Amino acid sequence: MKFGYAIVLALVALVAVTAFASADRLPQQVPENQVFTIDTLIDVTGAVSEESEMEWTIDSGEVDLTGIYYDATEDTDGKYELASYDQYNALLTAATKLAAKYGGSISDYISVSNDSGTYYLNYIYANDGVLDDVITYDTDTGLAGYTWAELVAKVVTENGNYVGDTVTIPTAIHDSKLFPGEEIAILTWTDSLRSNGGKFSLNKNIDFDSKNKGKGLSNLEVEKVLTYASTEGAHLVGSEAWSLDVAGNYEKSADSIRCVFAAASSTYFPAFCNVVKAKSELVNINSAQISTKGSARAVAATGDVPAALSYQIAVTPDSNSGSGFADGTVKTLFGGSIMEARGKNQVPSATNTWKDTASVTGGIKNFQKTFNYESGFTI
Repeated sequence: MKFGYAIVLALVALVAVTAFASADRLPQQVPENQVFTIDTLIDVTGAVSEESEMEWTIDSGEVDLTGIYYDATEDTDGKYELASYDQYNALLTAATKLAAKYGGSISDYISVSNDSGTYYLNYIYANDGVLDDVITYDTDTGLAGYTWAELVAKVVTENGNYVGDTVTIPTAIHDSKLFPGEEIAILTWTDSLRSNGGKFSLNKNIDFDSKNKGKGLSNLEVEKVLTYASTEGAHLVGSEAWSLDVAGNYEKSADSIRCVFAAASSTYFPAFCNVVKAKSELVNINSAQISTKGSARAVAATGDVPAALSYQIAVTPDSNSGSGFADGTVKTLFGGSIMEARGKNQVPSATNTWKDTASVTGGIKNFQKTFNYESGFTI
């Protein structure tokens, strides 16, 4: 399907100034990826309800945590025997909370095993932020009141095998502040069309690919062309909304650039938090031909591939109506909120909030809007 309309009314998303173009990085793909397509073709006289939606969140990065740990994974005799299943379960529960708070998985913080009903502690790590936290208050476990630091000291005293003080943990989706070197992207898309009668035809294509994308490519692309003509007082209503939310903490620029000839403006890519949105609404449409096309890029292998969101809509008369006008109300909204820091700062050095709205009602000869957004190290 091609978007076969000359775009005569354009909105330029952002001026590419250095403060904005030097910071943004997209998260990287996960090891297991997905590709799906959905094609819809409808030609009907009568009531129609057609809806699609997707919300995609992806996080990437690594965090170095300092603390203390005990490791006997390669020393069978050094494994620490736990007193009971209750201790075993209490440690797993506590490690689950650590993973939710600091990222990674349970196995990054603790490894326990069951050998013929005897439970062993093979590995335990406690980062500086939790050393004084009490593991459990459950008296049945025999660990009631123990802090992480006290447990590690107890295990090391009885079994030895104390090892260093730093571990590197892959980041995971969490609600707390982003770690240095961490990026997160949230892509949301919704589309709905409803009519209570009339002649309705739709050709709609959805293509999604979660793998890393380079410049000019997208993770999600959606195109649709629909024609509607009212009968017996029926109407068509609909809406489509795109939102791309990308944020990251500071990161060494040398770790994020693929091209060996690229020169970063500073040692670090600074922290950033950018949100952009595109939306269109159809209200009480009696007759029209409507085309939309949207795409977004939210995942890339390196930091020199910018985030991207584009959307375009064209409303023209239905060629079969004979009136020469589309009839109804069409609204659009494009907007963004940009926050950028400098160096390793944790406060914004630049902010930019912007919005563009349009609304037309009545006999519509031609209504077209296009929106393009990119933000990254190179554009």
